This record gives sequence, structure tokens and C-alpha cells, in this order.
Amino acid sequence: MSRLISAISVLLLFATSVDADSFQNGVDAYESGDYLTAIKKLESLAIQGHVKAQYYLGVIYNNEGVEQDDEEAVKWFTRSAKQGYASAQLALGLMYDKGLGIPQDYEKAAQWYKLAAEQNNAEAQFKFGSIYYYGKGVTSDFRKALTWYTLSAKQGYADAQFSLGYMYEVSKDVPRDYREAAKWYKLSAQQGHAIAQNNLGLMYSNGYGITQNYEEAVKWYRKSADQGYSIAQNNFGLMYLSGSGGITKDYKKAFKWFKLAAEQGNENAQFNLGNIYAKGLGIDKDYVDAYKWWTIAGANEHGRARMEKERIEKKMTPGEIANAQELAKLWLEGHENN
Repeated sequence: MSRLISAISVLLLFATSVDADSFQNGVDAYESGDYLTAIKKLESLAIQGHVKAQYYLGVIYNNEGVEQDDEEAVKWFTRSAKQGYASAQLALGLMYDKGLGIPQDYEKAAQWYKLAAEQNNAEAQFKFGSIYYYGKGVTSDFRKALTWYTLSAKQGYADAQFSLGYMYEVSKDVPRDYREAAKWYKLSAQQGHAIAQNNLGLMYSNGYGITQNYEEAVKWYRKSADQGYSIAQNNFGLMYLSGSGGITKDYKKAFKWFKLAAEQGNENAQFNLGNIYAKGLGIDKDYVDAYKWWTIAGANEHGRARMEKERIEKKMTPGEIANAQELAKLWLEGHENN
């Protein structure tokens, strides 16, 4: 009898070892971009109930290298999630949240996020906090959002750190605390979060919760602007326009950053670009382009754009006005889905 038990034990160990090797081969194929081999290696394990193989199959079908099949992804995420695998619970929550491969259902998204969050999954904690922040499938509750954001942020999750900083800055059901806001913005910014970098630049520029330091403001604006964040590009342009923060006044560079932000639809940058054209700062004065950009800014609800446009009309011919209006119309039509 003891020999039989020993033999069974050896077979089980051998089977476990084979499964582990097969799973690792599947993961290696996935990571090398050989998705068809990965599916072949992982699928037999997933059918047997291998929780991580099920999760990886879901990932592959969701967005990696084969014909996307969100319904198949949901099937495998569900099997893995029901076995308690936190990454799969998070993934399934995302599928319900976005309505991918399954009807959108914020309540079910919240349920799966919660299960993963309770296992200390940092991204799930952030997502579950956002469910409460935005009131998606639950009653909006900023304090619960703060609780989950804090748990996630303390694990170093950049989006949560940014969100926590924002809640402290704007006083979302918590006392305004610029020092805390600056602390969390900085932690997020150091991980490359573009909006946190811009907001940290603002904190340094205004001395909110942190010692005023224009050089640091410029540094963080630049990092954010280089990532394409339009608000930072506009802020960076303003520093070149005024020559603040230790930056030498440079109208051409101001124009460059305003233009980049304006083309992304930033109404403040569009207004500032109109000013550059109207005054001929670093470029030839051009009332047609000024009128065009103020028309676009006005369409994006910039408060002063209409007034400036009406002021400059007095210096333009009817033909120039018609040309500017046509240029603005074409730009707006080309960017209506942005």
C-alpha cells in the first residue's frame, strides 16, 4: 500500500512539473510575441482549470496578436476570476466597465473590482475608488473613493497618487490640503504621469503646499508638455511669452507650444495663439489667422475670444473676414471628433 501511495505521489509531482513547464513555455511564447504557440500551450491547461493559464488566454484574446475576440476573453477571465485570481477579477471588471465582449454593467464591474481590491491589487483599488468617485453603478461617495485611492497610492500606483493629490487640491469632501496634494502629485509625476507633472508645475509656480520654485515649475511643465499634454504645453508657452521662471522671453517658442496645444483643441492655447498672430509676436502679424483661432476658441467656449474677434474685425476687410471664417470652419470640421 505504501508503495502505491509513493507511486501516486511521484506521478502527481511529475504531472505538476509538466504542467508548470507547459505553462512557462506558454508564457514565454506570449512574451516573445508568438501568440499562436502561446494559445496552443496554455489552452489545454486552461481547460483543466489552470487559473493563470485561463487569465493569459483572456489577455491574448482581448488585445494581443491574434484576431481580437472579446467574448472569448470574457469567457477565460470569468473562469479564472471565479477561482479567485485577482488579475483576472480586475480584467473582468474592466470588460464589464467598458462593455467589451459583454453588455456594459457598472454594478458587476464594481463587484469584480472589489474582489480584486480586497486582495490588495493596486490597480483594482484605484478602479474601485473611481467607481465611487464617479458614481458608476453605485452612489457617488468621495470618502470611499479617498479610502481606496489611498490604499492604491500607498502601493505606488501612479493614477491613484494623482487622483489623491487632486482630491486634496480641490477639496473633494476632504479638507483642502495643498501640502498633501503636492506630495502625491510629486510621487505620481516622478513615475511619468503627465497630468500630475503639469499640476506639480502649477504647485511650484504658485507656491501651493510647496516652496515656490519657478525652475522646478518649468522642469515639470516641460516633462508634461513633452508627453503631449495640452494644458502643460499652454502653460509652458505662457512662461516663454512672459519670460518667467528663469526662462528667457522667446515669442517663437511660445508660438510653438501654443500651436501644439491649440491643434489638440485646447481653447486657452487657441486664444493665446490668436494673440500671437494679432500682435505679431515673433512672427508676421496676421489678422486672418488671429481671427481664425479666436473663432475656434470661441466655438470651444473661451470667454474672451468673441470680444477679441469683434475688436479685430474693424481692422479687416470683408474678404479677410470671410477667409478667416472659412479657415475656422474647415479646422472645426476636421476636428469635430476630437
